[in-house]
Amino acid sequence: MPLRAMIFDLDGTLLDTLEDLADAMNSVLAESRLPTHPISAYRYFVGDGIDMLVRRSLPFEVPDAEEFNRFVELARRAYAERWTSKTRPYPGVPDMVRAFAAAGFGLAVLSNKPDDAVHAVVRTFLPEVDFQVVLGATPTRPKKPDPSAALEIAGRLGTPPAEVAFMGDTSVDMQTAAAAGMFPIGVLWGFRPAEELIASGARLLVRAPGDLAPLIAA
Repeated sequence: MPLRAMIFDLDGTLLDTLEDLADAMNSVLAESRLPTHPISAYRYFVGDGIDMLVRRSLPFEVPDAEEFNRFVELARRAYAERWTSKTRPYPGVPDMVRAFAAAGFGLAVLSNKPDDAVHAVVRTFLPEVDFQVVLGATPTRPKKPDPSAALEIAGRLGTPPAEVAFMGDTSVDMQTAAAAGMFPIGVLWGFRPAEELIASGARLLVRAPGDLAPLIAA
């Protein structure tokens, strides 16, 4: 069945956000006199929302909800201060997305980042792309790998899930695609290795945005 729409993950798929995320969380840890982490460690800390980023970064379990929420708020503020510092689209990504748009594909972004941050980041770094739907995390919207938001996007695009590709760089994205009955595409320029993507259900792996040309021409 031909594909007619694309849902893109954001961090690690469209944009290289790793250093800004790492710098933000490391600043929170340093200010609290806690050990910081190398940037490479954050490849496995991010992807499941800011709460999990904080939980994975802290060197101890925080049993008190109020104290944990304090760390989360500090991380939000630190990221808000520097999210444009080093973040950039991956090379070739803007051209790839524009090519899908020109071919008539429905386009959407789905991220576990907070919803307001997702809209701001997309507007800033991909202003020339007309995404029909952009969704991030809200208190009432289940995060990936729950397929609810992906299915909501398919409905809003007017496209059956089987005709939607879900492109991402982590197991969470591949699991979301599979649970929604979509076509999982794993990108190898992002944060996680091929083995993780394959084990989580990727049906296609791409090493560079240009590798998607056959899908666009299909």
